[in-house]
Amino acid sequence: MKKLLAAFLTVAMAAVSLAGCGTEASDWDYIKNKGELVIGITYFEPMNYKGDDGELTGFETEFAQSVCEELGVKATFQKIDWDSKEVELNAKTIDCIWNGLTINDERKENMGISTPYMENKQVMVTKAENADKYTSAEAVKGATVVAEKKSAGEDVAKGNEFFKEANYVSVDSQAKALLEVKSGTADIAIIDYVMSIGTIANGTDYADLKVVEGQDFAKEQYGIAVRKSDTETLSKINEAIQAVADDGKLEEIADKYNLTDLLLVKAK
Repeated sequence: MKKLLAAFLTVAMAAVSLAGCGTEASDWDYIKNKGELVIGITYFEPMNYKGDDGELTGFETEFAQSVCEELGVKATFQKIDWDSKEVELNAKTIDCIWNGLTINDERKENMGISTPYMENKQVMVTKAENADKYTSAEAVKGATVVAEKKSAGEDVAKGNEFFKEANYVSVDSQAKALLEVKSGTADIAIIDYVMSIGTIANGTDYADLKVVEGQDFAKEQYGIAVRKSDTETLSKINEAIQAVADDGKLEEIADKYNLTDLLLVKAK
Protein backbone atom coordinates (compact mmCIF):
# COMPACT_ATOMS: atom_id res chain seq x y z
CA MET A 1 0.00 0.00 0.00
CA LYS A 2 2.84 2.37 0.93
CA LYS A 3 4.54 1.74 -2.41
CA LEU A 4 1.25 2.37 -4.23
CA LEU A 5 0.69 5.63 -2.32
CA ALA A 6 4.25 6.77 -3.02
CA ALA A 7 3.83 6.07 -6.71
CA PHE A 8 0.54 7.98 -6.75
CA LEU A 9 2.11 11.00 -5.06
CA THR A 10 5.03 10.97 -7.51
CA VAL A 11 2.69 10.98 -10.48
CA ALA A 12 0.55 13.72 -8.92
CA MET A 13 3.54 15.97 -8.25
CA ALA A 14 4.80 15.46 -11.80
CA ALA A 15 1.39 16.42 -13.17
CA VAL A 16 1.34 19.60 -11.07
CA SER A 17 4.86 20.45 -12.24
CA LEU A 18 3.94 19.95 -15.89
CA ALA A 19 0.78 22.00 -15.48
CA GLY A 20 2.82 24.81 -13.93
CA CYS A 21 5.21 24.78 -16.88
CA GLY A 22 2.33 24.88 -19.30
CA THR A 23 0.71 27.90 -17.64
CA GLU A 24 3.84 30.04 -17.30
CA ALA A 25 2.79 33.54 -18.35
CA SER A 26 4.17 34.87 -21.62
CA ASP A 27 5.22 38.51 -21.89
CA TRP A 28 1.91 39.34 -23.52
CA ASP A 29 -0.03 37.54 -20.75
CA TYR A 30 2.02 39.53 -18.23
CA ILE A 31 1.10 42.81 -19.93
CA LYS A 32 -2.54 41.88 -20.46
CA ASN A 33 -2.99 40.67 -16.88
CA LYS A 34 -1.68 43.90 -15.37
CA GLY A 35 -3.76 45.87 -17.88
CA GLU A 36 -1.06 48.28 -18.98
CA LEU A 37 1.84 48.65 -21.39
CA VAL A 38 4.66 50.50 -19.62
CA ILE A 39 6.37 52.64 -22.26
CA GLY A 40 9.89 53.98 -21.80
CA ILE A 41 10.29 57.56 -23.05
CA THR A 42 12.37 60.70 -22.80
CA TYR A 43 10.88 64.18 -23.21
CA PHE A 44 11.34 65.93 -26.54
CA GLU A 45 8.99 67.80 -28.82
CA PRO A 46 7.02 66.92 -30.84
CA MET A 47 7.14 63.29 -29.67
CA ASN A 48 6.63 63.25 -25.88
CA TYR A 49 6.54 66.48 -23.88
CA LYS A 50 4.58 68.38 -21.24
CA GLY A 51 1.99 70.74 -22.70
CA ASP A 52 0.95 74.11 -21.28
CA ASP A 53 -1.46 72.29 -18.97
CA GLY A 54 1.34 70.16 -17.54
CA GLU A 55 -0.01 66.98 -19.13
CA LEU A 56 2.05 64.67 -21.32
CA THR A 57 1.32 65.09 -25.01
CA GLY A 58 2.97 64.71 -28.42
CA PHE A 59 2.91 62.50 -31.50
CA GLU A 60 4.33 59.41 -29.79
CA THR A 61 2.09 59.93 -26.77
CA GLU A 62 -1.11 60.02 -28.82
CA PHE A 63 0.09 57.28 -31.18
CA ALA A 64 0.88 54.95 -28.27
CA GLN A 65 -2.46 55.69 -26.60
CA SER A 66 -4.30 54.83 -29.82
CA VAL A 67 -2.37 51.58 -30.27
CA CYS A 68 -2.93 50.61 -26.63
CA GLU A 69 -6.66 51.25 -27.08
CA GLU A 70 -6.58 48.70 -29.91
CA LEU A 71 -4.67 46.30 -27.65
CA GLY A 72 -7.15 46.73 -24.81
CA VAL A 73 -4.56 47.95 -22.28
CA LYS A 74 -3.66 51.29 -20.75
CA ALA A 75 -0.65 53.26 -22.03
CA THR A 76 1.55 54.09 -19.03
CA PHE A 77 4.52 56.35 -19.76
CA GLN A 78 7.74 56.15 -17.76
CA LYS A 79 10.62 58.55 -18.22
CA ILE A 80 13.94 56.73 -18.56
CA ASP A 81 17.63 57.43 -18.97
CA TRP A 82 18.16 56.80 -22.70
CA ASP A 83 21.59 55.42 -21.99
CA SER A 84 20.00 52.61 -19.91
CA LYS A 85 16.99 51.86 -22.09
CA GLU A 86 17.88 48.23 -22.89
CA VAL A 87 18.68 47.48 -19.25
CA GLU A 88 15.26 48.87 -18.23
CA LEU A 89 13.55 46.83 -20.93
CA ASN A 90 15.17 43.54 -19.98
CA ALA A 91 14.60 44.18 -16.26
CA LYS A 92 10.86 44.61 -17.02
CA THR A 93 10.70 48.07 -15.47
CA ILE A 94 9.29 48.99 -18.89
CA ASP A 95 7.60 46.83 -21.54
CA CYS A 96 8.73 48.71 -24.63
CA ILE A 97 10.80 51.64 -25.86
CA TRP A 98 8.65 54.00 -27.90
CA ASN A 99 10.35 57.34 -28.29
CA GLY A 100 11.87 58.06 -31.68
CA LEU A 101 13.96 54.88 -31.54
CA THR A 102 16.23 54.59 -34.58
CA ILE A 103 16.25 51.11 -36.11
CA ASN A 104 19.74 49.69 -36.64
CA ASP A 105 21.34 46.26 -36.90
CA GLU A 106 22.59 46.21 -33.32
CA ARG A 107 19.14 46.96 -31.93
CA LYS A 108 17.51 44.37 -34.19
CA GLU A 109 20.01 41.84 -32.83
CA ASN A 110 19.25 42.65 -29.19
CA MET A 111 15.56 43.61 -29.23
CA GLY A 112 12.36 42.89 -31.11
CA ILE A 113 11.64 45.87 -33.39
CA SER A 114 8.25 46.81 -34.81
CA THR A 115 7.24 47.76 -38.32
CA PRO A 116 9.05 51.04 -39.17
CA TYR A 117 6.48 53.82 -38.84
CA MET A 118 8.36 57.07 -39.51
CA GLU A 119 11.36 58.42 -41.40
CA ASN A 120 13.96 60.62 -39.77
CA LYS A 121 17.51 61.94 -40.22
CA GLN A 122 20.10 63.77 -38.14
CA VAL A 123 20.59 67.52 -38.55
CA MET A 124 22.94 70.18 -37.20
CA VAL A 125 21.47 72.95 -35.08
CA THR A 126 23.35 76.12 -34.20
CA LYS A 127 22.63 79.74 -33.34
CA ALA A 128 20.84 81.44 -36.22
CA GLU A 129 23.74 83.84 -36.84
CA ASN A 130 26.08 80.87 -37.34
CA ALA A 131 23.86 78.80 -39.62
CA ASP A 132 25.75 79.90 -42.75
CA LYS A 133 29.10 79.32 -41.07
CA TYR A 134 29.11 75.59 -40.33
CA THR A 135 28.59 74.26 -43.83
CA SER A 136 31.87 72.39 -44.28
CA ALA A 137 34.16 70.09 -42.33
CA GLU A 138 36.80 72.82 -42.35
CA ALA A 139 34.39 75.28 -40.73
CA VAL A 140 33.42 72.73 -38.05
CA LYS A 141 37.09 72.14 -37.13
CA GLY A 142 37.57 73.00 -33.44
CA ALA A 143 33.85 73.59 -32.84
CA THR A 144 32.20 72.03 -29.78
CA VAL A 145 29.59 69.51 -30.91
CA VAL A 146 27.04 67.93 -28.57
CA ALA A 147 24.56 65.04 -28.95
CA GLU A 148 22.60 62.71 -26.72
CA LYS A 149 24.67 59.81 -25.39
CA LYS A 150 24.08 56.50 -27.23
CA SER A 151 21.85 58.18 -29.82
CA ALA A 152 21.95 58.32 -33.61
CA GLY A 153 23.27 61.86 -33.19
CA GLU A 154 26.24 60.59 -31.23
CA ASP A 155 26.93 57.99 -33.93
CA VAL A 156 27.15 60.82 -36.45
CA ALA A 157 29.31 63.04 -34.24
CA LYS A 158 31.78 60.23 -33.49
CA GLY A 159 31.76 58.38 -36.80
CA ASN A 160 31.21 60.87 -39.62
CA GLU A 161 34.31 62.41 -41.27
CA PHE A 162 32.53 65.77 -41.33
CA PHE A 163 33.09 66.06 -37.55
CA LYS A 164 36.53 64.42 -37.41
CA GLU A 165 38.27 67.55 -36.13
CA ALA A 166 35.43 68.87 -33.98
CA ASN A 167 35.37 68.55 -30.18
CA TYR A 168 32.59 66.15 -29.26
CA VAL A 169 30.83 66.14 -25.86
CA SER A 170 27.95 63.81 -24.96
CA VAL A 171 24.93 65.00 -22.97
CA ASP A 172 22.05 63.11 -21.39
CA SER A 173 19.25 64.25 -23.71
CA GLN A 174 18.53 66.01 -26.99
CA ALA A 175 16.87 68.82 -25.04
CA LYS A 176 20.13 69.31 -23.12
CA ALA A 177 22.03 69.41 -26.42
CA LEU A 178 19.88 72.31 -27.62
CA LEU A 179 20.22 74.08 -24.28
CA GLU A 180 24.01 73.86 -24.52
CA VAL A 181 23.92 75.60 -27.92
CA LYS A 182 21.43 78.20 -26.76
CA SER A 183 23.57 79.04 -23.72
CA GLY A 184 26.76 79.23 -25.80
CA THR A 185 28.57 76.34 -24.09
CA ALA A 186 28.43 74.38 -27.37
CA ASP A 187 28.48 75.46 -31.00
CA ILE A 188 26.49 72.68 -32.68
CA ALA A 189 23.90 70.15 -31.56
CA ILE A 190 23.20 67.05 -33.63
CA ILE A 191 19.57 66.06 -33.12
CA ASP A 192 16.67 64.30 -34.81
CA TYR A 193 15.14 66.23 -37.69
CA VAL A 194 11.77 65.31 -36.18
CA MET A 195 12.71 67.14 -33.00
CA SER A 196 13.76 70.23 -34.91
CA ILE A 197 10.27 70.45 -36.43
CA GLY A 198 8.63 70.75 -33.04
CA THR A 199 11.28 72.67 -31.12
CA ILE A 200 12.93 75.27 -33.34
CA ALA A 201 10.32 77.72 -34.56
CA ASN A 202 9.07 81.22 -33.93
CA GLY A 203 7.42 81.48 -30.55
CA THR A 204 9.42 78.64 -29.00
CA ASP A 205 12.23 78.83 -26.42
CA TYR A 206 14.69 78.02 -29.22
CA ALA A 207 13.57 80.49 -31.86
CA ASP A 208 17.14 81.88 -31.93
CA LEU A 209 18.47 78.52 -33.17
CA LYS A 210 18.43 77.21 -36.74
CA VAL A 211 19.04 74.00 -38.66
CA VAL A 212 22.09 74.18 -40.93
CA GLU A 213 20.69 73.71 -44.43
CA GLY A 214 22.19 71.21 -46.84
CA GLN A 215 23.85 69.10 -44.14
CA ASP A 216 21.73 66.02 -43.39
CA PHE A 217 23.14 62.83 -41.91
CA ALA A 218 22.12 59.23 -41.22
CA LYS A 219 18.74 58.88 -42.84
CA GLU A 220 16.87 56.42 -40.67
CA GLN A 221 13.55 54.94 -39.58
CA TYR A 222 11.79 54.82 -36.23
CA GLY A 223 10.46 51.64 -34.61
CA ILE A 224 9.14 50.38 -31.28
CA ALA A 225 11.35 48.00 -29.29
CA VAL A 226 10.22 45.10 -27.09
CA ARG A 227 12.14 42.30 -25.42
CA LYS A 228 13.80 40.05 -27.99
CA SER A 229 11.81 36.96 -26.98
CA ASP A 230 8.49 38.82 -26.88
CA THR A 231 7.27 37.90 -30.36
CA GLU A 232 3.60 37.80 -29.38
CA THR A 233 3.50 41.37 -28.08
CA LEU A 234 5.47 42.54 -31.11
CA SER A 235 2.98 40.90 -33.47
CA LYS A 236 0.03 42.45 -31.64
CA ILE A 237 1.64 45.91 -31.69
CA ASN A 238 2.26 45.64 -35.45
CA GLU A 239 -1.36 44.64 -36.04
CA ALA A 240 -2.57 47.51 -33.87
CA ILE A 241 -0.34 50.03 -35.71
CA GLN A 242 -1.92 49.01 -39.01
CA ALA A 243 -5.41 49.20 -37.50
CA VAL A 244 -4.74 52.75 -36.27
CA ALA A 245 -3.49 53.66 -39.75
CA ASP A 246 -6.47 52.01 -41.46
CA ASP A 247 -9.03 54.02 -39.48
CA GLY A 248 -7.24 57.28 -40.30
CA LYS A 249 -6.20 58.01 -36.73
CA LEU A 250 -2.45 57.75 -37.35
CA GLU A 251 -2.49 60.30 -40.16
CA GLU A 252 -4.71 62.56 -38.08
CA ILE A 253 -2.21 62.52 -35.21
CA ALA A 254 0.77 63.04 -37.55
CA ASP A 255 -0.96 65.99 -39.23
CA LYS A 256 -1.49 67.62 -35.84
CA TYR A 257 2.29 67.64 -35.28
CA ASN A 258 3.34 68.43 -38.89
CA LEU A 259 4.78 64.94 -39.40
CA THR A 260 2.47 63.52 -42.08
CA ASP A 261 5.11 63.55 -44.84
CA LEU A 262 7.38 61.35 -42.72
CA LEU A 263 4.88 58.55 -42.06
CA LEU A 264 5.76 55.09 -43.40
CA VAL A 265 2.60 53.21 -42.41
CA LYS A 266 -0.38 53.98 -44.63
CA ALA A 267 -4.00 52.88 -44.60
CA LYS A 268 -4.66 49.76 -46.68
